[in-house]
Amino acid sequence: MFSKLSIFALIGTALAQRPSDVSICDYYTQALLKENSAANQYTLLTLVVNTAIIGNYTMPNVGISVPGILAPGEYNGTKVNLLPYFDGGFASSNQGGSSGVAVNFLDDGGAAPLLKNMPANGITSQQYALLTHLYQFFGVLLGCSLEGTSNSSFPAYSGEGSMYQVHKFMDLNPAEVGYFITQVGLSAASFGVADSDVTAVGMALAELFDYRCSPPAVVVPAQGAQLQAICTNDACSISPNASCSVYAPAMKPAVANASLVSGQGANTTTSASGRMTGTAAPTPPIAPVTAAAAQLVGGVAAAGLALLVLVL
Repeated sequence: MFSKLSIFALIGTALAQRPSDVSICDYYTQALLKENSAANQYTLLTLVVNTAIIGNYTMPNVGISVPGILAPGEYNGTKVNLLPYFDGGFASSNQGGSSGVAVNFLDDGGAAPLLKNMPANGITSQQYALLTHLYQFFGVLLGCSLEGTSNSSFPAYSGEGSMYQVHKFMDLNPAEVGYFITQVGLSAASFGVADSDVTAVGMALAELFDYRCSPPAVVVPAQGAQLQAICTNDACSISPNASCSVYAPAMKPAVANASLVSGQGANTTTSASGRMTGTAAPTPPIAPVTAAAAQLVGGVAAAGLALLVLVL
């Protein structure tokens, strides 16, 4: 286990201008973890993804509050609760059938292992698959140069190539998308990632995922061009190069467990801030996305960005 203090001792140096010929992943791995190795790249992605999901849990950080994707929130005046997509509240997971099914992706410790910089307690759970795929997918997006190299401790992405197929039974709307992307931006910013780089990531995610009916695009080169739109609700902005004929009509997910959807779930564990409080817990307080938070992520959240990638 690495030292938190050693990780964040150089957080101030990460705010320097990143050279244009160095990827975001490589640059911040070197700046924050002192050595740009495959193991450290994986650690960086673990920290950023875990923080985006459960909120701030590392100390020290640069003082930016991250409520977390699993906390109920508000985006542009609309209440958002993404937890039922993760805990089986909604029948929203694409398992190859004609409609979504309920899957609990918090089945291996919930927040507890994330607080220890781990994806899950074990390696055979839905939670482990979700979190490790997220680390790997973001490694590709952020240009981790050592991901998937020979004898690398950072495995190549092994998940589904089409994020549309992953999300087709979720019917995600702009508020859900915007809230999710804001948490990712806040997570990156909380580790000292410069506003310009947070904006660059947001713009890339928006181009890939935010536009309804967008044409196939390449994310993972080995997987080729795939349908990537995940904002599929009718309220989502339509792509200027729309190819709606290759997308199925959006399908609103059925409620699989009403108690989970209403925030009274029993299959979550306590997070760093106590927002996930376990069996029969009261609904946590709403964490609004403020104008300042939207500005912090370079204006991309305010533009209604895409819900990057719930690799469920």
